[in-house]
Parts: sequence; structure tokens; C-alpha cells
Amino acid sequence: MENVESLVLEQLKILRNEILAFRSENQSEFGEIKHRLTRVESSIASMRGESVGTQEDVYRQQGVIDSIKERLQRIEKRLEITG
Repeated sequence: MENVESLVLEQLKILRNEILAFRSENQSEFGEIKHRLTRVESSIASMRGESVGTQEDVYRQQGVIDSIKERLQRIEKRLEITG
């Protein structure tokens, strides 16, 4: 009976060590995954910011184009040029 208890204890110790090793590996991998996810999220946020900036540039340029069109129309009207 003592032999059986000894074997069971030995197996339990082996299982405990394997579980601890498994936890350690998973924690390391989980940390790496979290780090990579943070980089992806940062990249997405950066791209969104660039997209917003680009859209603002388009609106600003459209405003400038509209202003130039108005000025051109006034010049054509003064010179009696029809387009």
C-alpha cells in the first residue's frame, strides 16, 4: 500500500510540474499576443487619424477650388467672357 501511495504522490508531483510549465509557457505566449495586439491597435488608430487628416485636406482643397471658381466667374463676367 505504501508503494501505491508513493507512486500516486510521484505522479501528482509530475502532473503539478507539467501544469506549472504549461502555465509558464501560456503566460509568456499570452504576453507576446497582448504586445502584438497593442501594436495592431496602435497602427489602426494611426491609420484612422491619417484618414481623418486626409479627409480634412480634401474638404479644405474643395473650399479653395470653390473660391477660385467664384473668382474666375467674376473675372469672366467683368471681361464679358462666356464659358
